[in-house]
Amino acid sequence: MRIALGSDHAGYDLKRMLKASLLSWGYEVKDLGTDSATEPVDYPDYGAAVGRAVVAGDADLGVACCGSGMGIAMAANKVPGVRAAVVHDATTGRLAREHNDANVLCMGARVTGSLVAIDALAAWLNATAEPRHAPRLEKLSELDTAPASRE
Repeated sequence: MRIALGSDHAGYDLKRMLKASLLSWGYEVKDLGTDSATEPVDYPDYGAAVGRAVVAGDADLGVACCGSGMGIAMAANKVPGVRAAVVHDATTGRLAREHNDANVLCMGARVTGSLVAIDALAAWLNATAEPRHAPRLEKLSELDTAPASRE
């Protein structure tokens, strides 16, 4: 399985640690950057890059990290077809996959400890989408192409 991985400078150290775990578990990792914790970069660039890699089929799933996980998730979710979820632990990681079939996992380096992050990643990777949530996922997919409305 191919995993696209990206982060801004705040998420770099967490990304590097998650990359090592993914490689040790036998996953193929496509590291989309950044390559430094000290050179400031913009999280939208990396969230979008991870999302685009997943939607284009260059990766099966994506993992993105920033300081809180929220900004990079917002960026990834701007890519039609992405279902990026911010997770904080193994339970939210598992539920993101089982209930929402999240194809991009997002975490915050400033709010998630490294062992908890590894557990969350493993739980997400080992979970599968539950069929009972398919109608809701279809509604999410429809939002990718729906015009904006005030209703």
